[in-house]
Formats: sequence, structure tokens, C-alpha cells
Amino acid sequence: MKSMAAPKSLTARLIDSLHMEAMLLTDEVRAYFDDHGRAERNALPPMLRLSFSCESLKVTNRLTQVIAWLAAHRRAASGSDASAFRAAKPLMAVGSDPHALTGLPEAARSLIVASCDLYMRIRWLDERMDRSWAGCKPARTLPGNLEDVL
Repeated sequence: MKSMAAPKSLTARLIDSLHMEAMLLTDEVRAYFDDHGRAERNALPPMLRLSFSCESLKVTNRLTQVIAWLAAHRRAASGSDASAFRAAKPLMAVGSDPHALTGLPEAARSLIVASCDLYMRIRWLDERMDRSWAGCKPARTLPGNLEDVL
């Protein structure tokens, strides 16, 4: 019994740590894109302004998905909602093209890269957790199996 408590507490600490990181990054992103980033965006040529706006939406999308995924897994890890783990939506955020970032201000690029990094770490965890569930819950593989048939 004791061996099962250690992974659960490790998972809970990992999820809590990632949740805190996501919330801090979200606050930095909001502050930048709402304040200082607006002036930097307005100083850009039209096509780069468009890239800047698109990338800010992508960052928001990535962080929203990460926070939703982490919130569901926090509830599951705390034991308050065991079904939350299975109900967590898969991550499907749009990636950023490194070439599209070249003309953007350094602060914007840094936040975009940080959001991509966090997203990829969460995606990695999601894939590992999904595989472990697929091994013990045959119904979890049903949607993928149906896609292969259809």
C-alpha cells in the first residue's frame, strides 16, 4: 500500500508544480500582450503585426489547454474527482512556426517559446498517461480503433 502512495504524491506535486508554472506564465503573457506588447506590435510593419496577433492567440490557446488539462489532473490526483483524469480533453494546440517568429520583438518570442516548451512537456505527460490508461482500460482505445476502421 505504501508504494502506491508515493507515485500518487509525486504525481500530485508534479501537477501542482506545473500548474503554478502555467499560471505564472499566463500572468506574464497577459501583462505583456495587454501592455508593453501592444506598443511593440503597433511599431511593427503590417505583416509582422498580423504574425504578432496570430502568435498571441496561439499562446493563449496553448496556455488555456494546458491549464484545463492540469486542472482536471489536479482534481484527479487530489482524489476529489477520480473521473476528471479520464475526462481531460486531449491537447491539440496549434504550434508556432519558428520562421514566423524571426521579426517579432524579443519579449514576444521568449513568451511564445516558453508557452511551446510548457505545452510540449504537458503533451509528453499526456501521451505517457494515456498509454498507461489504454493498457488497463480497453474502452480508452475504442475511438482510435474506430478511426482506423472508418
